[in-house]
Amino acid sequence: METTTQAQSGINLFGEETLSIEQIKKLSEQVHSSEASQLAFAEQVEQNMSKTGGKGCLAAGIGLFILGKDADAIEKLQKGSDCKEKFMCLAAALRRLGNYDEAIMNFHASGKHGADSLAVSLEKAATYRMAGNFESAEKELKGCANFKNVSAEFHYQLGRLREKQGLYDEAAENYKAALELSPKHQEAMFHLAYRCDLSGDEDAAIDYYKAITSSSPIYTSALLNLAVIYEDKADYDKAERCVQKVLACHPNHKRAILFLKDIQSSKTMVYDEETEKKKTRKMQILETPLSDFELSVRSRNCLKKMNLNTLGDLLRTTEAELLAFKNFGETSLREIKVILDSKGLQLGMMPEDRQFGPAEPAQAASIAEEPAADHGLAGKPIADLQWSVRAKKALLKLNMRTVGELTRVTEAELLGCKNFGVTSLNEVKRVLANLGLSLRTLE
Repeated sequence: METTTQAQSGINLFGEETLSIEQIKKLSEQVHSSEASQLAFAEQVEQNMSKTGGKGCLAAGIGLFILGKDADAIEKLQKGSDCKEKFMCLAAALRRLGNYDEAIMNFHASGKHGADSLAVSLEKAATYRMAGNFESAEKELKGCANFKNVSAEFHYQLGRLREKQGLYDEAAENYKAALELSPKHQEAMFHLAYRCDLSGDEDAAIDYYKAITSSSPIYTSALLNLAVIYEDKADYDKAERCVQKVLACHPNHKRAILFLKDIQSSKTMVYDEETEKKKTRKMQILETPLSDFELSVRSRNCLKKMNLNTLGDLLRTTEAELLAFKNFGETSLREIKVILDSKGLQLGMMPEDRQFGPAEPAQAASIAEEPAADHGLAGKPIADLQWSVRAKKALLKLNMRTVGELTRVTEAELLGCKNFGVTSLNEVKRVLANLGLSLRTLE
């Protein structure tokens, strides 16, 4: 009996013939196209788990790998018949579990059994990149240099490496090169859209995300990222349609469910445009761009990297936080203090003045008196942590720059901010918990 997914794709994992690597990829796409397809496929795999012999174990192992049950997949695949498909799936499963050295050995074994040499090299490069071994990843890709302007996957993997190295312009150029060679390369298009989004080119990001989501099966991450941009633009109806499209295929998608609630809450918020336009003299001063001041190139570049763009940003930052930043030294500090002194201002004079709104008097006092949980982590820039597009944008809009600042606010204060919902709150709590920290409580 075939599952609905296998019938739609014309691929039968448990048929007489072993699936090719391309067929495995196609079947995986179909399986993950909807929750119903995943459940049906999982049932089919379960019915075939009792099969013995090399061929039966191979098929069951591939099925478990497609379902993301990597530990079980590895156990089954190791009992399966040796072939390039076995070693490719085994390597990918090991990589997902963080066993990078074993993954490399199995990708190498897949090549020994006839896998395409370019595909093997690119998978090894991706594995080294994920392991943080950029030198080895670079070496693998240099060995494929003759595929420049020939292979879309080569440019995609090169783009991913450049992105990890912080060479964002080069990354974008490689994603574009991949799309020129293969206009439907969804991964390259997604990462290009993401880079455009982070660099502020939202219109280009929207175009790329829309191009991805117009194809089938749906690309869940692209739809949710597109929804984030629409929400930022206050186009809540379009944002809601994107999320609803995800939920139509994945009705129990936790992130989409929470995001939908956030969007629906945003639609009911009252926004007084006239009040927003009536800015006080104080706010006008705080919003003065730092580019208006005469600063050395070194100081200007450091402030830009720290995401300090206005005078208000600078007044919310302490000397210790500036000096904790790489390449920011005493010379730059003195230069900035001279400028502030001339205006009767000083660093760190406004620690409680954040964009999430005024605190109650008792709360403001406790914020100022709250010691940093960890002096090493307190000055760590928030931008150095791993965030979703939605959470990162929300924190930047709230003028959150360091981990220390984030630990001095409460859940209620964050949720009281426009467009900051439960989804972003849960992500913030999870990231802080990984650092052994938490948001402030009033107890």
